[in-house]
Amino acid sequence: MRLGADHVRVRVPATSANLGPGFDALGLALAIHDEVEVRLLASADVVVEVEGEGAGEVPGDASHLVARAVRVGLDAVGAPVPGLHLVCRNVIPHGRGLGSSAAAAVAGLVAARGLIADPSALDDATVLALATELEGHPDNAAPAILGGATVAWTPDPTGASPDAGPAPARAVRLAVHPDVVATVVIPTTRLATSHARGVLPTHVPHADAAANSGRAALLVEALTRRPDVLFDATHDLLHQRYRADVMPGTWRLVDALRRQGLAAVVSGAGPTALVLTTPSAVSDLDAALESEIDLRRWRVERPAIAPQGATVERI
Repeated sequence: MRLGADHVRVRVPATSANLGPGFDALGLALAIHDEVEVRLLASADVVVEVEGEGAGEVPGDASHLVARAVRVGLDAVGAPVPGLHLVCRNVIPHGRGLGSSAAAAVAGLVAARGLIADPSALDDATVLALATELEGHPDNAAPAILGGATVAWTPDPTGASPDAGPAPARAVRLAVHPDVVATVVIPTTRLATSHARGVLPTHVPHADAAANSGRAALLVEALTRRPDVLFDATHDLLHQRYRADVMPGTWRLVDALRRQGLAAVVSGAGPTALVLTTPSAVSDLDAALESEIDLRRWRVERPAIAPQGATVERI
């Protein structure tokens, strides 16, 4: 595969995964965007400049996740892997459960799509498969690629050839009902996803798993056609309570809001809280937040649900 451009710009949304009961499956794209510019270099150097979130903290060389993802994408289609100059303008908070690492992986892969002569070689399905390999699971990558709400899964390998390897992740996009309003309550503290996943039990009671299956199914209906059942649809027994000790402030907030009938959940692995409401309930949520949080330690944002995933333009 030959290269078709030497300078591209990518825009990729933040995401919230799980949405309560949809553990490692459901995700939502939010209109908080990172922007990445990628320019090819004649040398083999890889230089990464970071503005905003992560500046001075993340690597400025080839080990940066966006740079690695660009090179993975180019290598996957047999394109040359030249030197790179990246400028990452980051707005998505890091370590808060809003999909910053998935956004970085998707941004790099979609940048590679823009750089190659035949962008269709890195279609959405291929980008999802590669992003899942980089991320480990597809729940954030899927909405970052497709926009809206998504359901992601890994096909059952039963009956596949033993030499075929693991089946690539797949996803479908859901058109979110226009009355669904997302509010994110972002703490000043961070939490590593690996730490949040590390406290989850190996086994859960069968009754809890069964209950979660029903709520996850209901959540698809709530997001797309029946926002009035969002509260019942976001009830979770599979992961949130097990993480309470590693994000006590978030757990207290989610619990307090749910006691008031508001559909609050942990966003991804936390510690951000996500609240899904309808326009008529926004004032009730604002009043509840005013009484429950210290604005010196939390930031409240109400981003639109992003209807479109990552985009790339040649410059």
